[in-house]
Formats: sequence, structure tokens, C-alpha cells
Amino acid sequence: MTNFDLNDNTTIPVTGFGVFMVPNNGPTEEAVTIALKEGYRLIDTAAAYQNESDVGKAVKKSGIPREDIYVTSKLWLQDYGYEAAKKAIDTSLTKLGLDYMDLYLLHQPYGDTAGAWKALEEAVKAGKIRSIGVRNHTVKFLDKLLPKMEILPVVNQMECNPYFQQKELREYLAKYNIRMEAWYPLGHANRQLLTDKVLVGLAEKYGKSVAQIILRWHYQEGIIALPKATSIEHIRDNISIFDFELTDDDMTAIRALDKGKGTHNPDNMANAVTLGMYKIH
Repeated sequence: MTNFDLNDNTTIPVTGFGVFMVPNNGPTEEAVTIALKEGYRLIDTAAAYQNESDVGKAVKKSGIPREDIYVTSKLWLQDYGYEAAKKAIDTSLTKLGLDYMDLYLLHQPYGDTAGAWKALEEAVKAGKIRSIGVRNHTVKFLDKLLPKMEILPVVNQMECNPYFQQKELREYLAKYNIRMEAWYPLGHANRQLLTDKVLVGLAEKYGKSVAQIILRWHYQEGIIALPKATSIEHIRDNISIFDFELTDDDMTAIRALDKGKGTHNPDNMANAVTLGMYKIH
């Protein structure tokens, strides 16, 4: 698996396997087991997904050295604030059955993010977490939080795909050498995206699927992609993107597809209220 460099002198696999909405107690363990066998080395979970234990089981039984698997989890809003975050980090480690997490993110940009971030920084120093980052943090939230940080985020995990390319935010992140990491890289199975004539034409040109064209675009843009799949066909398809290369003209054509709007706007503070109602313990 090819890696990208991060701003803390670590590296991260360029594409990963997401387990959002995959049930615990079997299905997640099975999906992650298949993904690891197919060559994935980045597994992305979260406390709020409530399937960390299955991820840990799959990592353990894989037979792959721990240092070769990159495990990400995330802190949920219910555990924001310094003291609560410290406990939540230990809880995630226990559920995963791991001595450390490779990457740990602030899942949402609301509440006491500064207090939570302090706990993440201490966990890095204690060796519990290798790298830390954020998720769903727009420029507005980053402007507020970055001055309070001792350790900068290595990634900002955001909705990003050819129809929502986050160009302004990516320019902002580049100033701090923070890498974009994409959730919904395939547009959450957006039929319009997956049947777009430009992408279909490129798929025919290279003998690839539209999903592979999209994920290759992410890779060549320097964006970490986290496609979700449960069927072995899609799991295998989503990682088979390293045997061809899009031309400059291809990349320009895909960049022109940007509509500048996604399914989720973190700056809409109604989200803070709605998400705050979701309890994980």
C-alpha cells in the first residue's frame, strides 16, 4: 500500500476502509477481515460507530504485524472536554484491544474542542495515540481552534468527492500542511455522480469502474479516501487503483465537475443540536 506523508513525520495509507453504519458483533469484523486480506492497511472507525471491538478483533486475528495496520478512531461529542476526553481515549483503546491508535480525531467541531484537543495532545505524549486530527472542521472552526493547539492536526476528515471538492478548505489546509481525508469519496452512492458522463467516459477509456476513476482522482489530488463497502467485489474494486494514471487533461476534466455543495454543512449550527442528542453511553 502506498503512503502519504503527514506533518508530524509519520505516514498514512493513501486509501482506507471505513466502517460507518456497519454493525458490530460480526459484520464489521468480517468486513475488516476481508479488507485486510485484500490489502487495505488503514481501517477507519469511531466511538460513535459502536463497532470498535469488531475492528480490534479483525486486526488481532489477521496475523498482520500491528505496526503494519493503521487504525483510526474518533472522539464523540458526549466526551468532549479535557477530563471526559481522557477517559474516552482509554475506553476506545480497551474496546479496540490495542496499546495505541495510529490516528484519533475530534469527530465534530462543536462544544469544548479546545479541552478535548488538550487531552489528545497529552495522549500523543503518553504514547497512546501516534497522530491526531479533526473531522468536519471548516475554516470557521479551524480559525478558532488552531491558535489553541500545541500539536497541529495531521488531517481534516471532510466530505469530499468530484461533485464537492472543498477547494477553498484545501487551500487553507495546505498552509498548515494538514492533509484532506475524504468521507463519502464516492458521493454516498450518488447515482448522478456514478453515472456522470465525464467519469463514465474515463472509466471506459481505462477499462476501470467509475468508482476506481473517482478514487484514483483522490489519490492524484493528494487526498486520503475512505470508501465504505461490504461486498468483496466492491472492497476489492476500491483498492485496485494503482495500475493506471489519469492524465493532466483527465484531472482537469474531473476538477470541472465541482458543484461546490455537499450533503452536510458543519457551519449550520442546527447540526450541533441534532448531533448532541446522539448518546453513545
